[in-house]
Amino acid sequence: MSDGLRLDEQLCFALYAASRAVTQAYQPFLAPLNLTYPQYLVMLVLWEKDGVTVKAIGEQLQLDSGTLTPLLKRLEAAGYLHRRRSSADERQVLIQLSQSGQALRTQALAMRQQMQCLFAGPLQQAQGLRETLQGLVQQLRRNDVADSPDGD
Repeated sequence: MSDGLRLDEQLCFALYAASRAVTQAYQPFLAPLNLTYPQYLVMLVLWEKDGVTVKAIGEQLQLDSGTLTPLLKRLEAAGYLHRRRSSADERQVLIQLSQSGQALRTQALAMRQQMQCLFAGPLQQAQGLRETLQGLVQQLRRNDVADSPDGD
């Protein structure tokens, strides 16, 4: 009989283990691009919309600036992007892809196809899982705001 505290019964551990497995699966594909998985996520945001603020990237990736700034500095050092202060508001830092960063998108598209091959299930199953996880994140964020002392 289980009291619900077994590790293999925990949703949080299943999500953690799945996240680590996915990140590890990306590693051999990202290494030739000279990207870590978190850097790849930043690049995905910029390939979707270039010339955005650090704050906008942080909001989309759900990362604070203390975590995001070192990622951006390393991507800039690799030649994939440029950081500059906004002329309209010097408190804001704008992130713009370099030509190298834009060119990297083509390689990333090929990598995405290879990653899809690693997922054994039908594409609809992966899309359903993604939608379920996105719903879970939204629900937890709603509950976090409602339950926080400042949520009133």
